[in-house]
Amino acid sequence: MRYVGIESVEPGQFLGKTIYSGNGTVLLSAGVQLTVYMISTLNRIGVTMLYIQDPLYADVDTEDILSEATKQGLIQEMSDAFEAVRSGKEWNTQLIGASVDHLLEDVMDNKELLVQLTDVRTADNAQYVHAMNVCLLSTVMGVNMGLNYQQVKELATGALLHDIGKNGMREGDELFPDSKSHHTWRGFEKLKNKREFGLLIAHVALQHHERVDGLGIPRGLTGDEIHLYAKIVATADAYDRMIHPLKPSGRRLMPHEACEQMMAMSEKQLDHGVLVQFTRMVSIYPNGTAVRLSNKETGLVVRQHRGLPGRPVVRIVRGEAGHLDIKELDLAQETTVFIEAVLA
Repeated sequence: MRYVGIESVEPGQFLGKTIYSGNGTVLLSAGVQLTVYMISTLNRIGVTMLYIQDPLYADVDTEDILSEATKQGLIQEMSDAFEAVRSGKEWNTQLIGASVDHLLEDVMDNKELLVQLTDVRTADNAQYVHAMNVCLLSTVMGVNMGLNYQQVKELATGALLHDIGKNGMREGDELFPDSKSHHTWRGFEKLKNKREFGLLIAHVALQHHERVDGLGIPRGLTGDEIHLYAKIVATADAYDRMIHPLKPSGRRLMPHEACEQMMAMSEKQLDHGVLVQFTRMVSIYPNGTAVRLSNKETGLVVRQHRGLPGRPVVRIVRGEAGHLDIKELDLAQETTVFIEAVLA
């Protein structure tokens, strides 16, 4: 598979990864042959990047930590919970807990994989995919930092629901971050009253926009005043928003650009220790990404190295159909060759 911009997709190509709607149902299944109408519709509903199948890279797997069933369940449960909050109804915390359990099982089964956030986003599902990705990133960081199972489940639940306070808000509610109308306070109030959840889960919603330098919101907490869970979720939240801005006007960064920017935020907005863990478990160049190397050759990232996210295996294809020269460069071994640029 190749990861490409929507503007590069042509009719007749086959979709590489399933696209979900906002309520968790399948919008387009992997393997479907794309038509002019489908491509136009994907563009209209906000899709900017997607995977397409390519015979030259048929063996390239995105190596997702989460199964399709887990993803679909998470998106569906988040959709149901957020809609209930918007309409002022009760929502089922047990179903959220079950979805978190499935995510934890997938994470524990795939601990050796780097995190690659490759799910296709639409205007309809972006809020839920964001919540799912923040949950996944936070969970993997928590596991790597040695948290026990109960702690990781608390962290994962808080991460999944960190933005629940945004639902049902009125225009202008975010203008005064220190007021109880801000989504951090609103999320805290909604979660602290759920007896099935511990209070630390509510504090993730309250503190995930705090900064270690004290310039965050809503209370201007500093350093150790911010709970570890909130520091982890803040890091995951910042990364996912950089690579997939929720606002269409936002600039989308490539994963390596986002990681560079986040390191510049160390001990200002983000906790340094958490950032170190983050850089060890996220894929800077996800599988399927086209790159230009320092030797001026171009290729596609096809495999990753745990612990060396910046040194993947790159497949280089030269020639024309019937006369192809294919080789792979393992940048963990070819220490004088570097990725110079990511190609759109």
